[in-house]
Amino acid sequence: MRLAIIRQRYAPSGVAERYVEAALEALLERGIAITLYTRRWPETRLQLIEPVVCNPPYIGRLWRDWSFARAVSSKIAKQPPELVQSHERLLCCDVYRAGDGVHQVWLEERLRDESPLVRRAIEWSPYHRYVLEIERRLFASRALRAVICSSKMVRDEIRDRFGVAEEKLHVIYNAVDSDVFSPQLRQHRAAVRSKLGVPEAATVFLAYSRHVREGVAMAIIALARLPRDTFLFVVGRDKARGYYKRLAQQRGVAHRVALLGPQEDPRPFYGAADAFVLPTLYDPCPNTALEAMACGLPVVTSTARDIDSLAWHMMTLTDAAARATLGARAREAVLPLTPPAMTLQLVLLYRDLLAAAYAATAARD
Repeated sequence: MRLAIIRQRYAPSGVAERYVEAALEALLERGIAITLYTRRWPETRLQLIEPVVCNPPYIGRLWRDWSFARAVSSKIAKQPPELVQSHERLLCCDVYRAGDGVHQVWLEERLRDESPLVRRAIEWSPYHRYVLEIERRLFASRALRAVICSSKMVRDEIRDRFGVAEEKLHVIYNAVDSDVFSPQLRQHRAAVRSKLGVPEAATVFLAYSRHVREGVAMAIIALARLPRDTFLFVVGRDKARGYYKRLAQQRGVAHRVALLGPQEDPRPFYGAADAFVLPTLYDPCPNTALEAMACGLPVVTSTARDIDSLAWHMMTLTDAAARATLGARAREAVLPLTPPAMTLQLVLLYRDLLAAAYAATAARD
């Protein structure tokens, strides 16, 4: 039996890939052959995976996604595996991992407050039109046997928007290592705060995403409504860093906002923070929020437009007793989301799907 995994940019260091690899390793031990279709074969500890490099030339993201999909579909059609799981929106897969959520919903949120001119430009974007069409066709495909959803929100959106049967939708949360991300990281608190000139008694909110989103501006605006002994650490890659700096200056909180950029190891900043804040337009289930919860940090998240609610909830977390209670509950909530638990869920899903595929193949023969 052969399982194909499709990931255009496969990064073994990525959170999702790291935990998926644990499930793949368990399948390899059970004699399941695994092929990875990707643009570039990375260094990975799973030496028994067979790589198939599909890297056609492209210019722009539309051509990038279309050309990869075309190349992969062609190769799979020539030698069909028993089961195909894709992390990309492709029509040749049996299993789709909806790691980015639903593009249709994200786009609606993105356009809600835009001007008619901007709305028209984005709605007529060839790239967005392509993604919306391929997403619609994917969820309508008879070949699709299962969808791995990273949250109940994503499950409900796919069910309600596209009419996908409930039994095809499997909620498997991303794992978080609660030993790596734990309250023990508070040992970094004094050193980080001292380096950034933040008093020990101050309340520090951490806004962190691998790619910082537009909600950081709302966090800065909310911070301006809070007492002077509250601070905001912003960690992550973002082209709008200059804009955030100017906004903080305009709101009179420049000395209370630390724009730290991307960090190879974000854990000391979890340890230095008192709470985690993630205002976002749309996010299926961010790993950073799960990591923060595992560290015992209460999490404030909302739509990026709800500034009043955001500021109010941030204000409640300036109380140390409230933070302690909510932080303990947050850690308790994510403790079951262990890497072994995620691995078991994936292995059981693969086992059932592969067994069904084997039975179907035997019946045809």
